[in-house]
Amino acid sequence: MEGVSSLDEPLKKLLGGATAKVMAEHLDLHTVGDLLHHYPRRYEERGKLTALTDLPLDEHVTVVAQVADARILTFNNGRGKRLEVTLTDGSGRLQLVFFGHGVHKPHKELLPGRQAMFAGKVSVFNRKMQLAHPTYQLLDASDADEASEAVDAFAGRLLPIYPACKQLDSWRIAKAVDAVLPSARDAVDPLPASLREGRGFTPLPEALLKVHRPQTRADIEDAKARLKWDEAFVLQVALARRRYADTQLPAAARRRVPDGLLDAFDAKLPFTLTEGQEKVSKEIFDDLATEHPMHRLLQGEVGSGKTMVALRAMLAVVDAGGQAAMLAPTEVLAQQHHRSITEMMGELAEGGMLGGSDRGTKVVLLTGSMGAAARRQALLDLVTGEAGIVIGTHALIEDKVRFHDLGLVVVDEQHRFGVEQRDALRSKGKQPPHLLVMTATPIPRTVAMTVFGDLETSVLDQLPAGRSPIASHVVPAKDKPHFLARAWERVAEEVENGHQAYVVCPRIGDDAEEAEGRGGKKAKAKKAAPEEDGEKRPPLAALEIADQLRGGALSGLSVEVLHGRMHPDEKDDVMRRFAAGDVDVLVATTVIEVGVNVPNATAMVIMDADRFGVSQLHQLRGRVGRGSAPGLCLLVSEAHEASPARARLSAVAATLDGFELSRIDLEQRREGDVLGQAQSGVRSSLRMLTVIDDEEVIAAAREEAVAIVAADPELERLPELRTVLAALLDKEREEYLDKG
Repeated sequence: MEGVSSLDEPLKKLLGGATAKVMAEHLDLHTVGDLLHHYPRRYEERGKLTALTDLPLDEHVTVVAQVADARILTFNNGRGKRLEVTLTDGSGRLQLVFFGHGVHKPHKELLPGRQAMFAGKVSVFNRKMQLAHPTYQLLDASDADEASEAVDAFAGRLLPIYPACKQLDSWRIAKAVDAVLPSARDAVDPLPASLREGRGFTPLPEALLKVHRPQTRADIEDAKARLKWDEAFVLQVALARRRYADTQLPAAARRRVPDGLLDAFDAKLPFTLTEGQEKVSKEIFDDLATEHPMHRLLQGEVGSGKTMVALRAMLAVVDAGGQAAMLAPTEVLAQQHHRSITEMMGELAEGGMLGGSDRGTKVVLLTGSMGAAARRQALLDLVTGEAGIVIGTHALIEDKVRFHDLGLVVVDEQHRFGVEQRDALRSKGKQPPHLLVMTATPIPRTVAMTVFGDLETSVLDQLPAGRSPIASHVVPAKDKPHFLARAWERVAEEVENGHQAYVVCPRIGDDAEEAEGRGGKKAKAKKAAPEEDGEKRPPLAALEIADQLRGGALSGLSVEVLHGRMHPDEKDDVMRRFAAGDVDVLVATTVIEVGVNVPNATAMVIMDADRFGVSQLHQLRGRVGRGSAPGLCLLVSEAHEASPARARLSAVAATLDGFELSRIDLEQRREGDVLGQAQSGVRSSLRMLTVIDDEEVIAAAREEAVAIVAADPELERLPELRTVLAALLDKEREEYLDKG
C-alpha cells in the first residue's frame, strides 16, 4: 500500500484514548477502517417502538420505548431506595430498576410519556424481564439541551443500533462513527469496475455512508447487498488463489497398481461397496494420479463408511510405493482406527511377519503414551518404509518422526485438528503429500465453500446396508419425572435382550469441575439465584450419575465410567471390556462422540441434552444402531417446553438427516461458533455476510473469483483488489489460509 490511507489511522487519533481503548479491548476495533466496517446490527424507526416481547435473556440489548410509569420504592425500613420504571411499546412491557444514589437523575428525567433509548443486560427477577441500571438517552425534544442534542445526533428517522458492549453503548458508538464517516471517501474499492457495473452495485464509499446513516430502508438494502458481496468475493478470491497455488505445487502421482494390496483387500471384503463409496473412491483415485497434491474434504454421516474409503486410498498409495499416515484427534480414536484397520486387513497388515501375506505391509500405531521400545520400533518401521500405513495422534508430527516416502495424509475429524498440525505433517514428505480430510459433521454447502474453500468436497450420503434406524425421543424430566423412570426401564430391557447402552453426561464430576466440552472451557458450578428457578444448576456429572444408577435404577447391571481425564490405559481397558460385552452400561462424557464403534450398543440416554449443540447430539446418537438391532436415543432435559433449548432437541428427535440438522444448528448459533476459533481469519472478516442465508451470494462470488484468478493469478491488472486482499490477509489470516 502506498502511503497510509486514512482508513489505517489508529482510532485513538480521532476519538481520544479512553474510547479507543474500550473499542480495541472489547470490540476488536483498532483503525478507522475497522470502525467503518462495524455495521449496525439493526435499525429502529424513531416513531416505531421495538417489540419488548422477545428480548434475549442475558444479552446486552438496546431498546427504544416509552415510559409508562415510574415510582420510587423504599426498603430496609426506609434506608434503601429503588426506582422502578415501566416501559411499554404496545407489544409488551419491560421493567427498569435503579438503586441507591443512582435514582435521582432518572427519576427527574424518565417521566411518563417520555421516549428514550435504553441499553443494558436483560435479566429476570420475580419472573419478570428487567434491565438493572441501564444507560439511556432521551429521544423526544424537551427543554433539556441533552435531548435536543440526542435528536440532532440521530437526525433521520432510522436509528442505527450497533453491536455494543457493557462499556460502550450503541449511541456512543454511533457518535464515534460520525467522527470517522468522512474517511469513507478514501475506501479502496476491491471490485473490478466491469463486475461492479455489470451487477449494478453501489460504489463502496456510498455503501458505507448508506449502511451507517440511511435515509430510507432502500438505502440499507443497497448498502447491504454491496457489502455482503465484497466480503464473499474477497474471501473467495483469496481461496481461489490458494487453490491455484496448490495446483502449481509438485506431488508424486500415486497411480493405482493392479494385483497389489488394494485388489487383494477388495477380494476379501465380505460385502460390496455402496454406490457412493465407489463414486467417492474414484474421485480420490483420480486426484491421487495427478502430479499436484490432492486436497479433498470427505464428508459422510456417522457410519457411512468413510474409514473404508480412506483405507482403500491408503492401500492404493502403498501399492504405488508410498506411505500413508492417518491422524486422529485422540489416543482412544487412534487406537480404535488401528484396531479396526488391522482387523479389516487381516494377514495383509502383517507384511514381513510369519503368517503375513507377501503382498502385505506393516500397519503401525504411534501415540504419545506408548512405551519407549514400541515407539522406537514404530519410528524405525516408518523411516525404513517397512510400515506402509501409520495411524497416530499428533505425536506423528513431532520432529523425531521421519518417513521413508510419505504419499498421503488422512486427517480424521478436521474440526478437532489445528491447521498448524496439518501443515507440519505435510512438510514431512519429500514433496507435499496428498491430503484427505474426513469429517462426520455434515457441513452445509455454503460453509464448506467458505471455511474449507481450498478443499474439493466429496459427500457420502448413503448408509451401508445393514445399518438400523434410530428412534429418538425427548424425555422431559422436570414436567414428567415418570418419563425418566421409564427411560431407565428401557435401558434395562435392552440389556435383558443381550444389548448394551451408553449414558452421556456433560461433565466428569471430580474435583477439577471441568466440562470436557469442545472448547474445554471450565463449567463453573454457579449457585442458582432463587428467582432463576433452578435454571443454572451445574450440569449433571458422569461419576455421580454412575453412582446413582448402580445404587438405583440399574442396580445389578455392570455400570462403568469413561471420561477424558482417565489414564489412556484405563480408558482403553474400559472400552475394550465394553466392546467385548462385559460391561452393560457405559456412563461417559463426550469422549465417545467420535469413532467409538460397538455394534451391540443399541440404547443411548443423553442427560442434560440441552447443554449439547445440535451437531454434537447428532454425533453422539450415531454411536447406537450400528448393528442389526434398531437403536434408541433418549434426550433427557429439564428445559421448559416453550424454550429454544427444547425446540432444538425436538428438531434432533425429528430427523436423522445430518445436513438438515447442521442447517438448524447454523440458524441457531452465531456465525462465529460455526466458523470456529481455528478459522478466525474467516470469522473476523465476515461482518455482513451470514453463511447460512447468503448461499447465492457466496456461490456467485466463488464463480467470479475463480474466473478472475484463472485469467490473472497475480491480480496484476487489479491493484485495488490486491490492496484489499493484503489488508484482509494480515499475518494471522494469511497463515490460516496457508495452512487451511
